[in-house]
Amino acid sequence: MPLIVAAANVNGIRAAVRRGMDSWIATRTPDVLLLQEVRAPDEVARELLDGWHVAHAECEVKGRAGVLVASRLPIGEVRTGLAAYGADVEAGADTGRWIEADVALPGGGTFTAVSAYLHSGSTNPGQEHTMVAKYAYLEKVTARLAELSTASVPAVVAGDLNIAHQNADIKNWKGNLKSAGFLPEERAYVTRWLDEHGWADLGRMHGGDGPGPYTWWSWRGKAYENDSGWRIDYQLANQALAAACRKIEVDRAPTYAERWSDHAPVVATYEL
Repeated sequence: MPLIVAAANVNGIRAAVRRGMDSWIATRTPDVLLLQEVRAPDEVARELLDGWHVAHAECEVKGRAGVLVASRLPIGEVRTGLAAYGADVEAGADTGRWIEADVALPGGGTFTAVSAYLHSGSTNPGQEHTMVAKYAYLEKVTARLAELSTASVPAVVAGDLNIAHQNADIKNWKGNLKSAGFLPEERAYVTRWLDEHGWADLGRMHGGDGPGPYTWWSWRGKAYENDSGWRIDYQLANQALAAACRKIEVDRAPTYAERWSDHAPVVATYEL
């Protein structure tokens, strides 16, 4: 049966709801929501998603990050964070970035839904430590992806990965060759996930060669009107899930005024 999975960086769930996220959900009717930058206490997130099964990982740093899986289908086991792949205790800035939920399928069995929000990082002088933290986290992500890639259970890792993989994934790629999110070292991680571990980048597989479709645009200037964006939001499928994807779409709002986040949802339809 069709299963609709939507991933979105909401840029603060309370603000997104005020701007119209609820109307989008009602129209789109996803079965599973994978949200990033929730930036709200657990009780607030659950109240705003009343009627859903919710697994939520808050960030220890107030007002930052936060990832969530909301499902119309029952959720079984939930796994939070990637401490097992690095230090026993994650730094505060590493929390609220990774959550896995085993979602029950109507016909039996489960699939693993991962909501991920990776570090943005910065190449500005004095911000070198943010890239150190990003690369350290990418190592932990790679270790977990290596395990999930060969699992017999279908798995999707979706969300804001804060990396544009190819030139086709960023409008002004020539001007951003030294920018965080498009550095060769960052892009090499995505290549490794796809080529070495067999993950499928469904957005590119079903979206053609590009350029775009982009998933993030600055709030400032005419970036949205000019479609001067970045494709940094993904749905990556493991080998057990990739063939089940029938289509993937970027729900770009018709106008700037109708946006409820600076990111657009990435919506996949699977047959499981």
